[in-house]
Amino acid sequence: MTYLLSRPDYEQWLYTIPGTYASVRSSTVRFYTTSATTGVVQGTIFFHGGHELRVTELVDFAVGDILDYGYEVWQGGEKLYWYDPQPHPDDPTLASTHPHHKHMPPDIKHNRIPAPGLSFTQPNLPLLIREIERELIEGA
Repeated sequence: MTYLLSRPDYEQWLYTIPGTYASVRSSTVRFYTTSATTGVVQGTIFFHGGHELRVTELVDFAVGDILDYGYEVWQGGEKLYWYDPQPHPDDPTLASTHPHHKHMPPDIKHNRIPAPGLSFTQPNLPLLIREIERELIEGA
C-alpha cells in the first residue's frame, strides 16, 4: 500500500476509511492543500465502541513523506494515549523506532514506549486502526 505516492490516491483513500473498516462508524478526516505538493490531514475517526482517533499529518507528495504527525486515541472524553515523532535521543529505550514513539499511562506525558510500524514513508492510519480494533475486541 503506497498511497503517499500521489495526492489524489491518498486523499481518495482517506475518504473511503469508513467504508473500508467495519469498526469505523464515521470520519471527519479531511485533506487540506497548503501548496502544490503539500497538505494537511486533520480530523477524527469515530469507532463503534466509543474510541476516537484524532489525526493530524503534514504530507509532502513531492518526496512521498509524512513530514510530521500527531495521533491521539480518546474514549469518553479521556485521552488514552498518543503518538508523536518528537525526538528523544536521551532515551535509549526508544532507539529501536526513533523518533516514532507512543505515550502511555501512567504519567502519559513522560511514559514513552517504542512505536514499531509507524513511518514517515507509508500511511500510518491502517496500523493505528488495526490497533484500535484489537483493543475493541479485547475490551468486548
